[in-house]
Amino acid sequence: MSNSLIVPSRRQFLMTSGVLFAWASMPRLALAEGRDPRLLVIVLRGALDGLATVAPVGDPDWVKLRGNEAFGLSGPNPALPLDSFFAINPAMPNFHRLFHAKQAMVVHAAATGYRDRSHFDGQDVLEGGLSKPGTADDGWLNRALGALEPASGSRSKGEGFGVGPVTPLIVRGKAPVIAWTPPRLPSAGDDTLLRLLDLYQHTDPLLARALEARIAINEIAGTAQDKGGMGGMGGGGMAPRTYFSEATSAAAKFLARPDGPRLGAMAFDGWDTHAREGVVVGRLAGLLKALDDSIGAAEKGMGDSWRETVVAVVTEFGRTAHFNGTDGTDHGTGTVILLAGGALKGGRVVADWPGLSPERLYDGRDLKPTTDTRAVFKGILKDHLRLGDNILAGNVFPGTGNLRPVPDLLVTS
Repeated sequence: MSNSLIVPSRRQFLMTSGVLFAWASMPRLALAEGRDPRLLVIVLRGALDGLATVAPVGDPDWVKLRGNEAFGLSGPNPALPLDSFFAINPAMPNFHRLFHAKQAMVVHAAATGYRDRSHFDGQDVLEGGLSKPGTADDGWLNRALGALEPASGSRSKGEGFGVGPVTPLIVRGKAPVIAWTPPRLPSAGDDTLLRLLDLYQHTDPLLARALEARIAINEIAGTAQDKGGMGGMGGGGMAPRTYFSEATSAAAKFLARPDGPRLGAMAFDGWDTHAREGVVVGRLAGLLKALDDSIGAAEKGMGDSWRETVVAVVTEFGRTAHFNGTDGTDHGTGTVILLAGGALKGGRVVADWPGLSPERLYDGRDLKPTTDTRAVFKGILKDHLRLGDNILAGNVFPGTGNLRPVPDLLVTS
């Protein structure tokens, strides 16, 4: 089978359903400045281990905290240095390259306002853009789309397209949408079990423990059978590495079209690493490589439009600072936001670093969050799409009047 992608026609999009992209006209203020900005949000469902993604190798408590899992700048799988304090997982050379080309950056110790540890509620808060779960019936990206002022004579701002089999909350709302499901989808595999585990941890602890045992067994068997490092993820279906790249490449090609979308969102499952996490060799390493490939695919697919693009990678919350008894991490708090794109003022790690000593951990177990995810996106939407402070605080992220946008993330700010 050929690896080349055939970009679907608009008719093909109309005939399918799935994760949504917002098909926006060019924002009037940005166009007046001679810009045509694009924004793609990638949600990693399952909670990303931010410390295993971007390690604080300069923190004196880093090795004490993670022991053998505390990868550094030497050894058989050395981390890739970002600056004198932080280094990225060796599975992410594309991001490392873009970072040093000043086209990527990291926001560390970030989280939403949610402080419990349910995937469902955490995703609801992340994608709804509100402070509490269960209070949003639309998503902040859809509300941002609705707030854009289209340039005179441009297309209606109310169409959309999407990638994937499920519509995420982040793009639900009043704006009409078109959707696309890729012809090949990854098997749900263990991700389905992990979602059930999250549910039963709150309702049936005995069944939750049984599911945890099943997942641990699958991880052991999968790691032994899968030399690609994806553990039990495959389930006989399409590998995440292939799916991530193909889906992102297709999305990027649509974003790059002169008459294409300007805002979009997609979601990748499978990041709940309770057992046998495999930081540099194993499951997480394979997932991060798949994500890194997808960022490279976005850069290639966007072509010349990459210089006006921001790709934001976010997750519902982080994972515990310490490893558990099954060589994994449990649901935590602080994590990373990864940003890539030619529109960024990149080459930086933005962090009010909280430290990793026991007394500095949140609840004694998690990386303490010091940056609100909503403040990051307020900064991007303000400087990239020129949405005003009143719209951001009153409509897109209601009730955040006292939460200042993170400044200077973009070249155009």
